Amino acid sequence: MEPTQETYSQLHKAYGFFNQVLFSNRLTSCVITLQRQREAYGYFWGNTWKARRGGTVTDEIALNPDSFQDRSDMEVLSTLVHEMTHLEQHHFGKPSRNGYHNHEWSKLMEAVGLIPSNTGENGGKKTGQRMTHYIEPGGCFENACKKLIKAGFYIPWHAITRNLEEAEKKRASKTKYTCQSCGSNAWAKPETNLMCGDCEERMTADDA
Repeated sequence: MEPTQETYSQLHKAYGFFNQVLFSNRLTSCVITLQRQREAYGYFWGNTWKARRGGTVTDEIALNPDSFQDRSDMEVLSTLVHEMTHLEQHHFGKPSRNGYHNHEWSKLMEAVGLIPSNTGENGGKKTGQRMTHYIEPGGCFENACKKLIKAGFYIPWHAITRNLEEAEKKRASKTKYTCQSCGSNAWAKPETNLMCGDCEERMTADDA
């Protein structure tokens, strides 16, 4: 199976499973996308997709693939369910102003076994503008997710973009310079003017 189909089919499978087990199958279908957004594991946008034929409108749940590498499948799936609670509130509740996580949303999260927290840990604020969560030990989500993973679910691909960006920054912060006369080397930031102390000649950057 090619990577796109393999990745999205697994996410579609997880959405259907959690919709049935945690939301009594009352959530509508939505478009699941992979989108990079700085400092966010995912997000929900209501009524942002429209069918080219028929005009049906649906919602979007986006997951940040840069967050997959350093998190377990259960942690990634907890973000999916986090966004599913936003979808639930969008259709059946009363969301607050854009981006604010209110008490109603907090209760919906707790009902599925995810505890809202602005710090991601026990004791954090349960409502606010920027919110995350932690998984309730032995809660509904954890138990359901264990069953899903035990049945063979896994997230087959993760992005390595962040690693590549960090490598580029590291390379850019330390450039190798070489004296063309004696072969001595030195390392400095890009575009630094270095002189060889022995030969008194300008050292050149080694692009390799």
